Amino acid sequence: MRWLRKKRVLLLLFISFVALLFLSSNWMVLLYPIHYKDEIRKHAVHYEVDPFLVASIIKVETNFKTGKESKKGALGIMQLMPDTANWAMDMAKLPAVTLQHVRNEADANIQLGTWYIQKLHQEMDGNPIAAIAAYNAGPGNVKNWINKDMWDGTYDNVKSIPIGETRHYVQRVIYYYNQYTDLYKDGF
Repeated sequence: MRWLRKKRVLLLLFISFVALLFLSSNWMVLLYPIHYKDEIRKHAVHYEVDPFLVASIIKVETNFKTGKESKKGALGIMQLMPDTANWAMDMAKLPAVTLQHVRNEADANIQLGTWYIQKLHQEMDGNPIAAIAAYNAGPGNVKNWINKDMWDGTYDNVKSIPIGETRHYVQRVIYYYNQYTDLYKDGF
């Protein structure tokens, strides 16, 4: 009898929790949190990049975990390749930032990654979808695909991207971008 009573109490608690979760106006925020909001906001404003795009790239790259290094050698929360990071540090005139900072410090990595997104956006003639693809595959590849009419640079034709990893990457970034813009429409 006592065992049955415990189960009823647990069931009641579970139902109450689920009801509270669904009745709360922002329950989905629990499923799609954005970490490092201050850093993202600061650098997005400075470099004139959509903060939701920065957050979406971070979500796809590392799920907001610092100190990551990919099998290919990409560093930090925004997974910048060392050569790209060194080039970006020179171009963005950030002499105080080192590869160690890029690997382990979210703020430095977000600053550099956001600068790089802005640069890619300019290189892709303001096309945000092409800039996302270029973040993954490199701007040379994306320009080549567009110039050779392999892909038109739009999300509608993302299935034409010749590299499956990049195609999937763009789809995931846009998925999280849509989730974030919907959930955090009043800002973050």
